[in-house]
Amino acid sequence: MKRIASILFTCLLLVSCSEDDGDTVTQIKTTFNFTHNWDGTQVTNADFNTIQYTNANGEELSIEKLRYLISKITFQKSNGDTFIFDDYNLVDVTNNTNLSFSSTTTIPTGNYTKVSFIFGFNNDDNYNNNYTNLNSASWSVPAMLGGGYHYMQLEGKFINNATAETGYAYHAIQAVDNSSATQIFENTFFEVNLGTVVITNDAIFNIKMNIAEWFKNPNTWDLNALNNMLMPNYDVSKRPKCF
Repeated sequence: MKRIASILFTCLLLVSCSEDDGDTVTQIKTTFNFTHNWDGTQVTNADFNTIQYTNANGEELSIEKLRYLISKITFQKSNGDTFIFDDYNLVDVTNNTNLSFSSTTTIPTGNYTKVSFIFGFNNDDNYNNNYTNLNSASWSVPAMLGGGYHYMQLEGKFINNATAETGYAYHAIQAVDNSSATQIFENTFFEVNLGTVVITNDAIFNIKMNIAEWFKNPNTWDLNALNNMLMPNYDVSKRPKCF
């Protein structure tokens, strides 16, 4: 999963320059910018609603909605010091909102052996539907499907085997098995490791999501076989992401 996440998300770090070279910066701010592409071709909401992409299985498709949640941005030092941002960000490409995220938490300058974030929510955060702004964004999951929140919504149209335009909807959630009286859950959130960084001043992380990777790593996805009603399908939902 670590390899898949690193392929799906790549990162470029920019460190700003101090206005005075004599300044000693001890606490800095970080900003995370999120951009999107299809195997290197930029994707914005201006490119939505037009069938123009071809996935690894050969289906032509469009994108009509793309939203996903990132949380628990974490900076770790070699001495064990760890700085965790408790806030989260719902990246909404459809409405061109939250494509840039600056935490109110500051961190010290220095060498970091690992910078990471969670795609979705971990189990401690994904419960009770207590996040008012996510509820108002229709981001919560029905109780019959385990409750909590979505991790991603990716929707659009594709040309099926009958050459007809058909909708697809991939809504990533924590997988739940409702086949018995007690619900059985399986984790589907994952950590994205951005690697090691040296931070000397306010830092900008440019995070690039390759949307095409959702359709080919680790599974080459057949849209004709699996395109809708995926959330209630435990066997499908628990597959390692990406789609």
